[in-house]
Amino acid sequence: MLKAVILIGGPQKGTRFRPLSFEVPKPLFPVAGVPMIQHHIEACAQVPGMQEILLIGFYQPDEPLTRFLETAQQEFNLPVRYLQEFAPLGTGGGLYHFRDQILAGGPEAFFVLNADVCSDFPLSTMLAAHRHQPHPFLLLGTTAGHCLVCLSQANRTQSLSYGCIVENPQTHEVLHYVEKPSTFVSDIINCGIYLFTPEALKPLRDVFQRNQQDGQLEDSSGLWRGAGTIRLEQDVFSALAGQGQIYVHLTDGIWSQIKSAGSALYASRLYLGQYQLTHPERLARHSPGGPWIRGNVYIHPTAKVAASAVLGPNVSIGEGVTVGEGVRLRESIVLHGATLQEHTCVLHSIVGWGSTVGRWARVEGTPNDPNPNDPRAHMDSESLFKDGKLLPAITILGCRVRIPAEVLILNSIVLPHKELSRSFTNQIIL
Repeated sequence: MLKAVILIGGPQKGTRFRPLSFEVPKPLFPVAGVPMIQHHIEACAQVPGMQEILLIGFYQPDEPLTRFLETAQQEFNLPVRYLQEFAPLGTGGGLYHFRDQILAGGPEAFFVLNADVCSDFPLSTMLAAHRHQPHPFLLLGTTAGHCLVCLSQANRTQSLSYGCIVENPQTHEVLHYVEKPSTFVSDIINCGIYLFTPEALKPLRDVFQRNQQDGQLEDSSGLWRGAGTIRLEQDVFSALAGQGQIYVHLTDGIWSQIKSAGSALYASRLYLGQYQLTHPERLARHSPGGPWIRGNVYIHPTAKVAASAVLGPNVSIGEGVTVGEGVRLRESIVLHGATLQEHTCVLHSIVGWGSTVGRWARVEGTPNDPNPNDPRAHMDSESLFKDGKLLPAITILGCRVRIPAEVLILNSIVLPHKELSRSFTNQIIL
């Protein structure tokens, strides 16, 4: 018997995902046509012996989340439950707090997946590796650039943005773990996808008891955290590395983090490409009398797309969207109820729910490819600004934005419910 836990965080997280996270919880944001965490649930449901999927987070169980859970249970014929934390408890605190629910029924092991990752989720191969050589902790890892002999400086720099793993190449034991190191440690990075045995909860108990004895603790950001707050990466992985308890399973499959809107667009591209193997029925095909399809494109069945529109590659069109004659869409996500009027051009952008882009308008952003395997990748920045200027990124139109005809919106973020009257470049429009 197996279980899976998906860590979905809470509204205090995902601030770099704004203004998109104003409308729906970040884990429910559509990536390649379906909610972000549906990709996780689909992968978990395919593992033989999976009995239950638990979501742990600090979001209020509002209507969108409740409706999603009901739909997921019906579609996958599995119990999918949400366990709400009483306070933000970090990546490990929720696992310990809800340990009784996780261990109910006596699972052999349980997967733990962070909601904000994109992956092909090689869960069955992880399970096979675990059964061949059981240990309390098995981490999924990938390399920041697949050249292991001679790392480029770009790949060394990229690895600093992730948890870095030093392994024994013969046994794959994790000898050293550092979360976002200040200097180069290893090119093997933590994917945020794990397989734990019930014994893995004992070190979490030890951290909890130590926190209780120490009282409230101040973390590296200067914030005070309670005894129930446990950080898997710093409090457990770093502490137990080299003690024969943590091992890594390496994958060369697709993987990225989804921290910002730009990385969501990149994840959409990866998932659309993966659909060729996993869900070819979700991909639009060019047909006589239909729009011209270039590359991988998702179109919701309720969307209305003019025959002269040109879509792709990497385009996702949501429910009830209207795409007019002569529209050009590339590397973009168009969300529920949006309207693209005749001859608009939308490139490297996300068009928000219910927004309208006027005739002959152009909405364009800068490509953002946070690919840890590409030394030329444009990585996510921790800040939107540098030297007081908005950094180039994809363009985001918030919910119910109105863009007039014949204007240019370039490398800008437009907050919800704005009606523009002119062009903007490199600006946040409040």
